[in-house]
Amino acid sequence: MREGASKLLAACSQREQALEAAKSLLTCNARILALLSQLQRMRKTQTLQRMGSSDVDERLPCTGKLAISDLRIPLMWKDSKYFKNKGGKSNLNQCAVFCLLHCGNQIYDTNLVMVDRTLTDVCFEDSILFHEVDPGFQLQVELYSSSVEDDLLTGSLGPRRLSRLGGSLGRTSGKKIRAALESAASCGNKGDPAEGSSSPPPLLPHPVGPKYQLLAHTTLSIAHVKDSFKTHDLSLAATVWLPLYGNMCCRLVAQPLCTVQQVISGELKLKFTDDTDSWENIYGVLKGTSLFCYQSEEDSGSEKPPMLKITINKDTIVCVSDKEPLQFQVLYISTQCRGEDLSYTLAFHAPEDTQRWMEVLWQHFYNISQWRHCCDNVMKIEEPANRKALKVKQVTPSSAEEGLVIQDLSTEICALLSTYYNERTEDE
Repeated sequence: MREGASKLLAACSQREQALEAAKSLLTCNARILALLSQLQRMRKTQTLQRMGSSDVDERLPCTGKLAISDLRIPLMWKDSKYFKNKGGKSNLNQCAVFCLLHCGNQIYDTNLVMVDRTLTDVCFEDSILFHEVDPGFQLQVELYSSSVEDDLLTGSLGPRRLSRLGGSLGRTSGKKIRAALESAASCGNKGDPAEGSSSPPPLLPHPVGPKYQLLAHTTLSIAHVKDSFKTHDLSLAATVWLPLYGNMCCRLVAQPLCTVQQVISGELKLKFTDDTDSWENIYGVLKGTSLFCYQSEEDSGSEKPPMLKITINKDTIVCVSDKEPLQFQVLYISTQCRGEDLSYTLAFHAPEDTQRWMEVLWQHFYNISQWRHCCDNVMKIEEPANRKALKVKQVTPSSAEEGLVIQDLSTEICALLSTYYNERTEDE
């Protein structure tokens, strides 16, 4: 992906293509660094496990989904300089802006937004969803910008690459396109022409083209999660192209798996009164902050409401006792519901069921304690719509890399890359 974006960036003749290719290249570099960091952490964990170190946590909280949407960054233009619109549209000083979002080894970028002095807010309509996020997540939001210029063909292209590119764009019009690119390349080629004709120039880490600069950044954690629109502070870079206020607004929501998935279920006995003979067979389902009690397993799978709902939260106390005159252990649950103290007594049909439920309950309490207020109510998360960049399925740079999926390039760039590499394979 990185090699393809670099080659296309050096050959772009359209402003939009060059901006998208440069953005894709920056995103690819960030993903490579994130994957290398993840690999290093995995190796460290494996080493500690082999050494029997106690630093490795045995109990881990459940993961969940994290979604950020409605991202807005207000601008602070000076009235005398920007809103009089003197000089016409050509002097609006446009720049391309996008956000890069890091959460662990998951990195996504927003769509490009063209910004000029007529805008008072930079609005990103993207809804970005992160999967398998732990409660200790650190979501980094970085704002990048690049100045928009008409002439982006300032690099150099070797004749061999130009011939392949011209062929991939069509046999008939290839000569005209190749001649135009050769002319543009010769203007920016400062090396020896004789040397340039022998082989293509090496792939540079930062090819010629649009350069994105970091304008501002911030880090969001579980403390910033709220099921509503909220403002967060931004740390501004040393040189800022845009007049930023120093904050951003977004909706950051989290959905732990323990709140939306069934944790455990099974047959139980519930005692309603102090009378030891007053037991009733029920079917219990633990999900979120409630233990739902149904008359049968069939009722739990239907739309029938539960006969009883026991609140399970961080303040709930659970203990096991065998003092009851029964042949099995019982489970005492003390909890609060709407300010009222409530107690329940549950029993299991087999000792292994008691152990299984207790282990699941302790893990559930641990999940709730780590996810904190995210477990109070189930926050709604909508699956983001498929972005335009995801429509092209595969690009095959070489026969050894078949099946490579490019997911962060625009449709137009992916199509150009696919055609380019297919024609190169035919020529060879």
